[in-house]
Amino acid sequence: MYLTDEKVAVMGAAGAIGSNLTQTLLASGTASQVAMYDPYGPGLEGAAEEVYHCGFPNVDVTWSTDVGEVLTDVSYIISSGGAPRKEGMTREDLTEANAQIAKQLGLDIKQYCPNCKFVLIIFNPADITGLTALVHSGLPPSHVSTLAALDSTRLQTALAQHFNILQSKVTGCRTYGGHGEQMAVFKGGIQIDGTPLDDTLKGQSVNRTSMSAEEWSGIQERVTGGGARIIQLRGRSSFQSPAQQSVFMLRGVLGESYDWPSGAYVSGHGFDQIMMAMPCTLSSEGASWTLPEGTEEDMNALQASYEHLVVLRNEVIEAGILPPLEEWSTVNPNLA
Repeated sequence: MYLTDEKVAVMGAAGAIGSNLTQTLLASGTASQVAMYDPYGPGLEGAAEEVYHCGFPNVDVTWSTDVGEVLTDVSYIISSGGAPRKEGMTREDLTEANAQIAKQLGLDIKQYCPNCKFVLIIFNPADITGLTALVHSGLPPSHVSTLAALDSTRLQTALAQHFNILQSKVTGCRTYGGHGEQMAVFKGGIQIDGTPLDDTLKGQSVNRTSMSAEEWSGIQERVTGGGARIIQLRGRSSFQSPAQQSVFMLRGVLGESYDWPSGAYVSGHGFDQIMMAMPCTLSSEGASWTLPEGTEEDMNALQASYEHLVVLRNEVIEAGILPPLEEWSTVNPNLA
């Protein structure tokens, strides 16, 4: 009935993303054994009680404020356990505080579940928190990934709304690099109900609708500010979409197809010692990345996004949360 009976830990389970994650893991038939963790006991117990009241059959759901109890013998971890973004904040405003949380998570993984098969980091800025957790965890780089799909699904959504067609009829939407305002929104490969986006920008209509260069620029701005827009509309950061996409990613690791970009540790091809959104294949071996294909403009945007991530990474190193680059292989031999 469930894709896995192995233990899945949800970190930050008292929060909106974490509690939705737990419910979605069970309701989708993904995992039958879920361990919920949060340092806030009353909220965690309340979230667990809600799950119990759903009446899911043949499941083992536990909760604890003891991180060691939750992580012992765990096979998979999904962590939303950082501070959320509030109105007026960028993802990067959370960098230092959430990187500290990611460092502790990595150390806890090394202590309690060094053979963990896959770790998915959600909390912002995910590229930096995922990288920090990886370095301190001691895990192979393919075993740690970050949620990166939301920028691409937001691009797909915005284009579908512009052309007034089903979202599934917009294909090839991809954003790479950082999960932030400096992301690279790729134009190459996008098709609107089978028509290349480039053709619509040259005047061809789809569903009696065309797109100007100015409208495309507005779409790009909407995507880079998509998270902030949700906060403005709902008064809180996204929680349904990250929970759902995280479960889709785990299902990819468990054998299903997952076609959206994922965060991957990249070191090579001019991108060194960084975590960033790339084309990835998810499998039992974790996340395996390849170089994206795009226009010259797309690739220049990717390079700029990478350079921005390097600045953030170096700030975390200067803060003492990450060790100097040359010491990473000592802290985590899998990064040699």
